Amino acid sequence: MKPDAHGEGARRPSAAVAVGSVRVGAGQPLALIAGPCVMEGEDFTLRVAERIQAICRGLGVPLIFKASYDKANRSSGRSFRGPGPEEGLRILEKVRGATGLPVTADVHDVSQIAAAADGVDLLQIPAFLCRQTDLLVAAAKTGRPINVKKGQFLSPQDAKNIVDKLLGAGNPQVLLTERGTTFGYNNLVVDMRALPILRSFGCPVVFDATHSVQLPGGAGTASSGQREFVAPLARAAVAVGIDALFLEAHPDPDRAPSDGSNMIPLEALAPLLESLRRVREAVGDEARAPWPPLDQA
Repeated sequence: MKPDAHGEGARRPSAAVAVGSVRVGAGQPLALIAGPCVMEGEDFTLRVAERIQAICRGLGVPLIFKASYDKANRSSGRSFRGPGPEEGLRILEKVRGATGLPVTADVHDVSQIAAAADGVDLLQIPAFLCRQTDLLVAAAKTGRPINVKKGQFLSPQDAKNIVDKLLGAGNPQVLLTERGTTFGYNNLVVDMRALPILRSFGCPVVFDATHSVQLPGGAGTASSGQREFVAPLARAAVAVGIDALFLEAHPDPDRAPSDGSNMIPLEALAPLLESLRRVREAVGDEARAPWPPLDQA
């Protein structure tokens, strides 16, 4: 939908967002956005995508594969950033062709958006950049679905302004991701009240279980993390009610060049997803029904 003459654009976000063959929201099955934090070459990325796909296929979980090709927000300028946009998009195209999975990656600058929109099914806006109006508007105008990570520095209520910017640019295909809130120095906390607040804006809601246990800058020149809390927070979020779960997984997280301490091992993925399936079934329709605006609840 193109913005109208008054710049109002789309008036309401989509209750369900189509990302390739995966539909997120409006009572659809719980979707998974998963992959390694950063690409470590073509063979590695394809191998991880195929392993996650096999796990999800066995459990009937819709999957969107993620992998970053340029980690522009690393703590240290000496940290590994990935292969870069050109090579990264080529690898994602290889993954999509080999697996049939929809793919996503983050963009950090307006100049990156056109190429990324041609190469991914879902554009991701990093949490640190969620208020950058030019970035949001340029992403919206591509017509691609957009997943915005709510900044660690924002209240959930403030995320309504993000949605309004995207709608104003004419794009109703919006996912909002909760990934924890700054709690003093080098720590995050998850307020589960944020999930129904985000849902009240009419968008499908994603919970990022691995970045929510990050300890930002906690290792001096890198972030640390507490992966032992990924599973309990994921179960809590599914019980509250979400449309998709975001997880970063790696064959050997302790040797990963980025975010290893908060990624889960691939071998832990199937048991976690199975436990989340049981939680969702126990909660029933309450976890799948659209939440009304808070003033109508």
